Amino acid sequence: MPPNLTGYYRFVSQENMDSYLRALDINVILRKVVCLLKPDKEIIHTGDHMVIRTITSLRDYVMDFDLGVQFEEDLGPVDGRKCQTTVSWEGDQLVCEQLGEKRNRGWRHWLEGDQLHLRMTAEDEVCVQVFQKVK
Repeated sequence: MPPNLTGYYRFVSQENMDSYLRALDINVILRKVVCLLKPDKEIIHTGDHMVIRTITSLRDYVMDFDLGVQFEEDLGPVDGRKCQTTVSWEGDQLVCEQLGEKRNRGWRHWLEGDQLHLRMTAEDEVCVQVFQKVK
């Protein structure tokens, strides 16, 4: 049985964000701003339904979806694109596949103790973020 990811998580660290954003064709000024942000995550996980809020001082981003059901994700606030997105479990990892203009785009969340890990991919770039559960 997959873990329940419900909780509020504070930003701890990130690696390779600039290269990941460059792979998404984000301009240099916005990349610099995003690299300075320290987002929090709030996850509400009820059965096969999830809401993941990424909270920053600049803008929040909300994903509201049913597991295993493809939907059109509007990534306008991120990079101006739309993707056909499916989120499902692979073992203990929550895996998102975002089909669209960019190859190999998606992410995976998993827990290690009280830490939430996020691995984001686009093209050949990988960004890893770590968050600490606070409630």
